[in-house]
Amino acid sequence: MDPRVHRRFLEYRERFGYFAEPGAGAQLTYEQFVAADAEQRALEAKGDARDDDDEARFAELNRLLFRD
Repeated sequence: MDPRVHRRFLEYRERFGYFAEPGAGAQLTYEQFVAADAEQRALEAKGDARDDDDEARFAELNRLLFRD
């Protein structure tokens, strides 16, 4: 387990507990978080090279992971 990913997971759990609205769905498992985190970080690294589909997915992942 990568300690940096684990730290981000713990931060996600804290934000989920604080910001998730009732009925927002279940909290991600660690495995689900790892996949979403990796995809979000890859899209973030693309920066200006993201196309419209990438931008939409990036925004969706940011909402899912409670990232600004």
